[in-house]
Amino acid sequence: MNATAMNATQTARTESVRIPANNAVTKRLGNWTTARQFQVRSHRGVVVLDLRSPQIPAGDIEVEVDLENAVLKLLVPDDAPIEDWDLRRSGRGRVKDAQRPDTPGDRRVVLTGALRHAEIRVHRGGVAMLSAMFSREYVADLRRAHKQGLLPTVDDPTRTGRA
Repeated sequence: MNATAMNATQTARTESVRIPANNAVTKRLGNWTTARQFQVRSHRGVVVLDLRSPQIPAGDIEVEVDLENAVLKLLVPDDAPIEDWDLRRSGRGRVKDAQRPDTPGDRRVVLTGALRHAEIRVHRGGVAMLSAMFSREYVADLRRAHKQGLLPTVDDPTRTGRA
């Protein structure tokens, strides 16, 4: 890897990825980024954010949210704990994480920002795979994989595309 590519990779890791979703549905699935910092802003929208990619380096993943009457669905690895201590909630704002891990892994998702009548849903394992599979991105990935004789990667980003 040359110096320019390394600098671009390091810049991508340190800059925050902005994801707006005002009155819209926005999905980022599969191996779509190498960043570890995200800003999600949504007013009456839905955001699906896939953080299961092995391309995201180990360590803390920081998600700053500003949600109003919106839903953020996080697809995370099975062993990634969610830390929401610095998350401000007003109204019916809450974080739903039904499958909290017993032993933490090498990644931790830190949530900061504000929820106003909004919700963050955490999906792991098979539920995360199903969430990714019920999308247009998955259908497009299936078609691409079939044409190229590869395996789809949107449902499971840890899978290599080779058949």
